[in-house]
Amino acid sequence: MENKKLSKAELKEKLSPEEYAVTQEAATERPFSGKYDNFYEKGVYVDVVSGEPLFSSTAKYDAHCGWPAFSQPIDPQLVSEHRDQSWGMERVEVRSKQADSHLGHVFLDGPQEAGGVRYCINSAALKFIPYDELEEHHLGYLKKIFDKEG
Repeated sequence: MENKKLSKAELKEKLSPEEYAVTQEAATERPFSGKYDNFYEKGVYVDVVSGEPLFSSTAKYDAHCGWPAFSQPIDPQLVSEHRDQSWGMERVEVRSKQADSHLGHVFLDGPQEAGGVRYCINSAALKFIPYDELEEHHLGYLKKIFDKEG
């Protein structure tokens, strides 16, 4: 994970225009257009800006909403939630704690058996790390999440 806060210029160099717009300007990718919407490999999703681990494939499900949906973050302390009244709606914005990247929104219409929460996250805010590559990304400690799978 990167610890220093990158400047706008550094972020524009590091990120694609869409990744920058989503994470830094709170844009939203078009529904059903993101690379992780219909994607179900085993692994961890990290913040595209900082590399901080945010969500696991064990919590991902198809909410048919057009964006990746998760029932919970890896650790609730890794994300922050903020009231969002933009576009004439009342929503709760989700941001990464370390990089303060805009990720998406959280709703209370998720699967009841998984806690009833739906983290609706932009693919452009995420980078997927496959399970078999967690060690090389210094995320091997997260393999324990997958030990709970049946």
